Amino acid sequence: MQPDTRKTARLRALLRDERILLVPGCFNALSALLIEQAGFPAIYVSGAALAGNFLGYPDIGLATMSEVLENARRIAEVTTRPAICDIDTGYGNAVNVIRTICEFERAGVSGVQLEDQVMPKKCGHTEGKQLIPTGEMVQKIKAAVDARRDPDFVLIARTDAIAVTGLDDALERANSYREAGADVLFVEAPRTVEEMRTVIRSVPGLHLANMVEGGGKTPVLPAKELQSLGYRIAIYPVSLWMSSIQAMREVLAILKEDGTTSRCASRMVSFHEMFEAVGRSRFAELEKKYGAR
Repeated sequence: MQPDTRKTARLRALLRDERILLVPGCFNALSALLIEQAGFPAIYVSGAALAGNFLGYPDIGLATMSEVLENARRIAEVTTRPAICDIDTGYGNAVNVIRTICEFERAGVSGVQLEDQVMPKKCGHTEGKQLIPTGEMVQKIKAAVDARRDPDFVLIARTDAIAVTGLDDALERANSYREAGADVLFVEAPRTVEEMRTVIRSVPGLHLANMVEGGGKTPVLPAKELQSLGYRIAIYPVSLWMSSIQAMREVLAILKEDGTTSRCASRMVSFHEMFEAVGRSRFAELEKKYGAR
């Protein structure tokens, strides 16, 4: 697949808008379609949610490039929205990053998020993270910049330094990553609103806020407050995943207790809606048009 430059240009335009860009996280093609149907202008392909749903593993670097790439390709193919994909550490050194950028750009995503953890990485809101040297990450970003074919393809550089070496190092790293060519800066897991404010004040450029509900280290703030702080994009990487786990558990508990799902039927979509979520009527029209007479 050739890069869809229309999607990448659209993502760039969204980032230039004065309004903050809210981007829910998906973990498969269906959740990406639901994000589009809900009217959101962009989609985030969450590494943590993908590992949990596709592999049944936690976010500890067990998902391979090929597994993430295949999911990202499917998501990009079924949606009209630009998609930003979490590529963890780029799956290796700077040379690996070159191949990673080429593959994900070819898959049709409109941007990627690259982080400075030691491989295998850990979820940004858990303990035990380790960092690569700043200079090594700078070279990985430069390699990514040189590797992309479409100049509108967005490169997001994430640092996990706050939890490892402190806020001051995180700020220094973010500035270095900006100078290396990162389009958006992602200082992960600031612990207070004041730390969030310090990040924006200390590092010029576009900033991303990571909103992790139910136990994340960063305060979950309303969009207007994030915008007033100076954030340009906010991702909600696991909101749909957490909601789906709760919904499935509730249905399973009722089925086990009652021997029927009747008590939770009002919380389900209809049989028709289930198929329409993935475009059944559109395929029915194609069958009419091209089917055997």
